[in-house]
Amino acid sequence: MEETKSNSYFETAPIGRLIARFAIPSIISLVVNALYNIVDQIFIGNGVGYLGNGATTVVFPITVVATALALLIGDGGAAYLSLRLGEGNSERATKGVGNSIVMLVSAGILLLAIALIFLKPLLVLFGGTEAIMPYALAYGKIISIGLPFVVISTGLNSIIRADGNPKMSMVSMILGAVINTILDPVFIFVFKWGVEGAALATILGQIVSFVISAIYIRKLRSVKLTRDSFRLDANTLRSCSGLGISSFITQIAIVIMSILCNVLLAKYGALTEYGSDIPITVLGIVMKVNQILIAILIGISSGAQPILGYNYGARNMKRVKKTYGIMLIASAVVSVAAFIMFQCFPQSIINLFGSESDLYNQFALKAFHIFLLMCIASAYQVTSSIFLQAIGKPIPSMVSALLRQLIIFVPAAIILPTLMGIDGILWAMPIADLSSAVITLFMIIYAMKEINQQEHYQGGKK
Repeated sequence: MEETKSNSYFETAPIGRLIARFAIPSIISLVVNALYNIVDQIFIGNGVGYLGNGATTVVFPITVVATALALLIGDGGAAYLSLRLGEGNSERATKGVGNSIVMLVSAGILLLAIALIFLKPLLVLFGGTEAIMPYALAYGKIISIGLPFVVISTGLNSIIRADGNPKMSMVSMILGAVINTILDPVFIFVFKWGVEGAALATILGQIVSFVISAIYIRKLRSVKLTRDSFRLDANTLRSCSGLGISSFITQIAIVIMSILCNVLLAKYGALTEYGSDIPITVLGIVMKVNQILIAILIGISSGAQPILGYNYGARNMKRVKKTYGIMLIASAVVSVAAFIMFQCFPQSIINLFGSESDLYNQFALKAFHIFLLMCIASAYQVTSSIFLQAIGKPIPSMVSALLRQLIIFVPAAIILPTLMGIDGILWAMPIADLSSAVITLFMIIYAMKEINQQEHYQGGKK
């Protein structure tokens, strides 16, 4: 029980400070992770050109699949750890962490093999055009080598945050990103290695993050790993996977969205003055810039996740509700600031990725204004989805994520271009954002009724 008591501050410390303590390092870690691709695109855009950036857009789904597997296992293991510690069951908590580590290693190795064997067919599937493909193959071959390090370090970082040490998670990600940022211009502009140099800088940074996380995991605070912890248990894996499924679905939906958008943009872009390559490159940049906003939102929610999980497991419903309220306020402030930036200053963002033609800038401005129009609604959906996951409701959480990125977006992206041309692809996103936020609201109302009933039954905890 000694390990469990070490996390009792989740139940006693001021919630606002507690969320800040966990959310700020989590936000920094996730934003830094999102910046890996953006830093590459900034240097590639200025050193290679927009076709090089198009290559990173086509390869992007592969890296997102790696993140999806990492979050399925890592976020699931982290939520399982918090819930079991809240219940006072350190033995099951330890088993969850050990099983998660085994699955992270296995998933990383499997993904590496698949990516190396099927790289070219995958890039064709992901929308690689004839002009972009040489750059995509060169970039993708090197990026694939780093996939195991991405999966393992990202998953371990979720567990490290739940263990009560978000600063270590932050340090791991920041050091990797700093190395990537320093080496990118050296490899691209000094050594003239082009997209291959950007990819090499990226995986060297990922290896550093992996090493730091792997060293820490041997010294966890809340549980003590033993050889038995790493023996796979079907029930433990099922529970962890269920708790991480929402994060997985969210990332896989990004993959499907990216592939669908690339294919549709190539098709409908060819019918316009923009051609196929400009829309593919531009929307890839817009989606990655939006990933910074999503990373901040997930960081806020991930920082609150161990607080939610622990208190829900301990049946302290007042703190669960208060934590969710603070999450919503913080997410609203961030999303309103992002909305102002996307709508009022998009050209400043576009200029970071290199100077291109008037046609390129014209489509980029349109994409920022339309595609990100309802980012405030998407912020509510993302935050609420993770809240549902944190309190052990993976099915509603998964449905919420699916609504925005698959169930509503995919049909809209397919149907609207037949009526509006290439602009229809852009309008599919705000429609999906708003619709999914409204439906998620009803899920939250139902979940809150259950929480209120439990609180009333127990008399509540002060």
